[in-house]
Amino acid sequence: MTLDGNYTVNAPRETVWDLLMDPEVLARITPGITSLEKIDEDNYKAVAQLKIGPVGGAFSGNLSLADRKKPESFSLSIQQNSKIGNANAVVHMNLSTTETGQTAVQYTADVKLSGMLSTMGGRVITPVTKMLSEQFFEALEKEAAV
Repeated sequence: MTLDGNYTVNAPRETVWDLLMDPEVLARITPGITSLEKIDEDNYKAVAQLKIGPVGGAFSGNLSLADRKKPESFSLSIQQNSKIGNANAVVHMNLSTTETGQTAVQYTADVKLSGMLSTMGGRVITPVTKMLSEQFFEALEKEAAV
């Protein structure tokens, strides 16, 4: 399943980049994250509690940053496992400066689900991911304003 979207953050691109590269900020702004532990410069262990459609559960796994081109783009690989299924995703984020000095963030994600999660389909998953993305970017915007 492919997901994509965009969001404009009212902050300079360098600021948005720095926030997205900070594991403490990511832990605060990512919906459902209960723990984000740095393993090394590019790898993190993550624990999350999420409700997706009619089911919810605890997820644990890894996040890996790659293809960093400061402050333009990066990729994030996510592998999360739970009793209700597994989620693997590769998210590509591109940051550009708008004419007004804000940051336009464009993302695409290739998501693979297994277990109970895979039976829900796009009608359930798409609105949930859109809502979680909006929560993420709204929290990012608040962090940038601090």
